[in-house]
Order: sequence, then C-alpha cells, then structure tokens
Amino acid sequence: MKLLRFLDQQGRICLGEPAGPRLARPLISAPGDPAVFAPHPVTIQTYLPPVEPPNIFAIGRNYREHVAETGARLPEAPLIFEKPTTALTGHETDIMLPEAAPNEVDFEAELAIVIGRIARRVPREKALDHVFGYTCANDVSARDCQRLDRQWTRAKGFDTFCPLGPWLVTADELQPDHLAIRSRLNGQLMQESSTSRMIFSCADLISYLSHQFTLLPNTVILTGTPEGVGFARRPPVFLRAGDRIEVEIEGIGTLSNVVRGSGAITA
Repeated sequence: MKLLRFLDQQGRICLGEPAGPRLARPLISAPGDPAVFAPHPVTIQTYLPPVEPPNIFAIGRNYREHVAETGARLPEAPLIFEKPTTALTGHETDIMLPEAAPNEVDFEAELAIVIGRIARRVPREKALDHVFGYTCANDVSARDCQRLDRQWTRAKGFDTFCPLGPWLVTADELQPDHLAIRSRLNGQLMQESSTSRMIFSCADLISYLSHQFTLLPNTVILTGTPEGVGFARRPPVFLRAGDRIEVEIEGIGTLSNVVRGSGAITA
C-alpha cells in the first residue's frame, strides 16, 4: 500500500493514497481500523513528507563504491549522524540553497526506513518486524561546511536538506535489500546502484541503532548513498538554482525537487 500526506485545496493536512498526477484518495477510516479510502480523488495542493518523524537518523559510508570514491576507509560499524526534523521537505517542493553556504550543495539518493513500532535492543532477525514502510530520501549536503566543520550536523541539517517522498510504501510490499536506486540531475543519470550493495543491510541498521537509542514510531533512518555524488566527480557537480534533482527507488517511485537560490526562508 502507498500512503501519502498532503495539503488539499482548502489547506487541510490529509492522508491518502496516490490516484494520479497531483491526485489522491483521502483516508476515511479511523486510526487502527483497516485502511479505507474515499471513492473519489481530490487535488493535491502540496505534497508533505510522508511521515512526521520524532528523529531522523542517517548512515554515512554504507556503499563500498561510495567509500572508494571519497577515499575513506570502510567502516567497521554503522557511521551514525542525525538530521534535524526542520530539514524535512516533501516531493515537488523546493530545496533552498542556504544563504550561509550556497556554493557546494550536493545530492545523495537514499532509501529511507520508517519505523512502525518501538524498537529497543532488537535482534537482527526481528528487526524488519518493526518497519512500517519505506520511502525515497535525498540527504542534501553542503560539502564546504562538512569539510570546514569536520562533522556533519550543519552541512546536512539546513532547512529543506531532507526531502522525503513522494509517498511511503508499506513494508509488506518491498524487499528492502534488493531495490534499484538512482538519482538524476536535470534528467542526466548521476547515481545508479542497488540496495543489495549496502555494507550494512536494513536489518543490520535497525538492530544496531536500537542498541544505541530507542527507535520510536515514525523514526526515519536514511540508509546511505551509492557512488556518483557531485563532490566526488571531476570536475565536481553541485546543485544550482533552477536544477531539478530526482531520486528514484524501485517499488517506491520518484522523489523530485527543484533547487532555488539562496535566501531566507520565511515561515
């Protein structure tokens, strides 16, 4: 099942299932009941991130080819960082180049896990039982901040630096460790790989994280990016105003965002 969050034409936050370009059938059943959707679709005014996570955990250097292109060492355990929830944005919304660091903003196509029930000290063989679903993510990163700060919070935490979407696909419909993953910049293929090439699988990541933190429902886990990112290219390729960056994952769909110029984001 595909589930999305969106604003309708009256500006109301709705849950629903996709029913065509910018169309959705709203969910009309009560929480906890089997999902029932309205028979007639409504227009999507704005796509929202498919979940409202209490925390966003992300994993660095989780594809061997990406580790190789950066010149780093293979990690012995998952390399964890966090992105603030204020970095969230949805499908077909803008990625804003931050005023403080507009020049070296990069893309990272990633599979995102969404936790469905509390996970604490979960063994690997039980880890996927705690998953609600999966979605596409773009771990947008300001490489100059990453380099200068020598840690990743600011570089990966600017507003709009965590696009998610376009919707969530429930766990019963996917085998998460065998999905094609791609990114395209202005229609040009930049990254192409498979989640089967991750160093630490989805089950590995959930189990490991659950032994460090309590994973609450709707927690999002970004599982790392494959090779082909902009800063590792020669010459480097960074996002510029007017660009369209897409993340496509097999069985889920395509997350698409346009890049806008630096400047303050008003509430």
